[in-house]
Amino acid sequence: MVRGSGKGAIMQTLTESPTETQKDFLPLNGTDYVEFYVGNAKQAAYFYRSAFGMRLAAYRGPETGTRDRASWMVEQGKIRLVLTTALTPEHAVAEHVRLHGDGVRDIALWVDDAESAYRETTRRGAKGVREPETVRDEHGEVRISAIAIYGDTIHSFVERRNYRGVFLPGFVPIEHAEQADSVARPVGLKYIDHMVGNVGWGAMNTWVDFYRDVMGFRLYQHFDDKDISTEYSALMSKVMSNGNDRVKFPINEPAEGKRRSQIEEYLDFYHGPGVQHIALATDNIIDTVTRLRDQGIEFLRVPSTYYDDLTARTGPIEEPLDRLQELGILVDRDDEGYMLQIFTKPVEDRPTLFYEVIQRKGSRSFGKGNFKALFEALEREQARRGNL
Repeated sequence: MVRGSGKGAIMQTLTESPTETQKDFLPLNGTDYVEFYVGNAKQAAYFYRSAFGMRLAAYRGPETGTRDRASWMVEQGKIRLVLTTALTPEHAVAEHVRLHGDGVRDIALWVDDAESAYRETTRRGAKGVREPETVRDEHGEVRISAIAIYGDTIHSFVERRNYRGVFLPGFVPIEHAEQADSVARPVGLKYIDHMVGNVGWGAMNTWVDFYRDVMGFRLYQHFDDKDISTEYSALMSKVMSNGNDRVKFPINEPAEGKRRSQIEEYLDFYHGPGVQHIALATDNIIDTVTRLRDQGIEFLRVPSTYYDDLTARTGPIEEPLDRLQELGILVDRDDEGYMLQIFTKPVEDRPTLFYEVIQRKGSRSFGKGNFKALFEALEREQARRGNL
């Protein structure tokens, strides 16, 4: 997660643990895909291919029988991003883009039983968006359902055990994908580590309760405005995790400060709650960040003084300190190991969505020791935009 500071890099581990007798009523296998609503899906797909090294894998649109929208699916490792655009101005996708800009619409979760997931969550208070239905093509069938979460964001539940196609029914593989996607140079991204949601004033605990009571998650870690603050602004955050820890959702809300926080800036420009950043895991952050930088991704920078006493704060690390400093990669340690992280600048014209690249070497934390340095870096960018 992002922002803030601290002397000492030791962080608490789990704040709550499930008892062995608890039954997970919503077992999740992981993140299935993340769908963005965007103004131009073809161009957005090109960006993720050329900059992030994603492979173009599947397409859905008029040529495949879908008349009102077009979607391109790109992937790398276990990460699947779906980029969808409206083909008519009155379409709901177009309205979403008008209000929010390009942004995350659907955090789809891979389940064994989409009907049970829908039934259990709506029984506990979730608002249903898509009742369980079966979609088919010549490669089999997929069961899908969906519920609403914060803002205009949803969770789809995807059951795909009886499907052997490229992605979902309605999508077709890209012909000659290897030749067609020579533009994509993979950077070593493996899977989605966590996804962070920004919600409004006083709304964090509402959504913490939602994930606990409706989806069976537990509180994993908690940061207050003493942990995540600078001279000017602050935020509070709670990390929710599902039963097997494969899915983690930190939830941020603003806290009182002298000036407008990054959460307030996001809410102003996104016009409501939404996904703030997506953390992508790698096994070699130095190589991944080097490749991303060479392919045009811009990262936040912290002052060089951050590295002056780094190993005194974190203990021994395997990575060369000069390379970490050159790239701007941050390090934090907890009682289980250490982790390395870095954050991109916003990838939209609106200062909304950005990405984190993370490598875990035992640590299960979110970089508490880096919060202050990162928060100040974000504030410098806010000030340049005139939004601090």
